[in-house]
Amino acid sequence: MGKIYLKNIRLYAFHGCMEEEEKIGSDYIVNVVVETDLKKSSKTDSIKDTVDYVALYEIIKTEMMQRAKLLENVVDRILNRILKEHTTVQKAKVKVAKKNPPIGGNVDEVAVKRELIRSSL
Repeated sequence: MGKIYLKNIRLYAFHGCMEEEEKIGSDYIVNVVVETDLKKSSKTDSIKDTVDYVALYEIIKTEMMQRAKLLENVVDRILNRILKEHTTVQKAKVKVAKKNPPIGGNVDEVAVKRELIRSSL
């Protein structure tokens, strides 16, 4: 087994429960780790034998662009698509952080992090 990381993906999106968040939007940071068998790809040096991180990025970008009230919903959608579309992934971890959330205080970010294991589906 091995891990593939996508670290500190910066996106602008419109998630949140408040009406202003839907109109104004916020900066987000997304981190993803997937666990998969990398033995074959390390020998063949072929993209078809691994989990293409460009494809993972496209999943993240697409799901981040679909508005949700809760970050939990966004994280869940990303996790489910990764496991559905990449059958060799055994475990995926996703963290989505909203920078400078509108909560009436000096807070750098709020975040939700979850993981799914293929055997738990």
